[in-house]
Amino acid sequence: MAEYEFTLKFKLPSADADVDALVERLGEAGCNDALVGVGVQGRIALDFTRNASSALEALSSAIKDVRKATPGAQLIEVGPDLVGLTDVAEMVSVTRQNMQKLMTTHFDFPSPVYTGPIQLWHLGDLLSWLERRSYQISGTILEMASVAMQCNVAMESEKVEPPKRLRKLVAC
Repeated sequence: MAEYEFTLKFKLPSADADVDALVERLGEAGCNDALVGVGVQGRIALDFTRNASSALEALSSAIKDVRKATPGAQLIEVGPDLVGLTDVAEMVSVTRQNMQKLMTTHFDFPSPVYTGPIQLWHLGDLLSWLERRSYQISGTILEMASVAMQCNVAMESEKVEPPKRLRKLVAC
């Protein structure tokens, strides 16, 4: 068994307006290994530290436990996933400037998924790239980041059904 750290964010059904009662139910449903955040009305974030044989098992069991406590909850995000260079620099104990240099000097550096005033990458892509360059990356963090990315991409893809012509256009 390994220890996995991850965050789940849910949109709550209106029936769960009593946050204290919900937090109590979450503990009873098996979420006693999570810190619960309720800063936004109608939303909940849970920071888990869960022991499991795989990241997928940890994530699956946590989602089941949350849905046991609040059956109408809608999963909206799994983390760790989208990050900036500063976030990754801290994880691998280098400076942001070092990460910036890696990005600008390596042709095969992963492409960001968002470019604007800030840039965002999938953490799993960056950690995999860094690991191939002999950076020491925790296996559980890399595994969880990859599973989180897959979950988030799967949830987003469920929202649209692009026309066949469009799918061909963006296919690699």
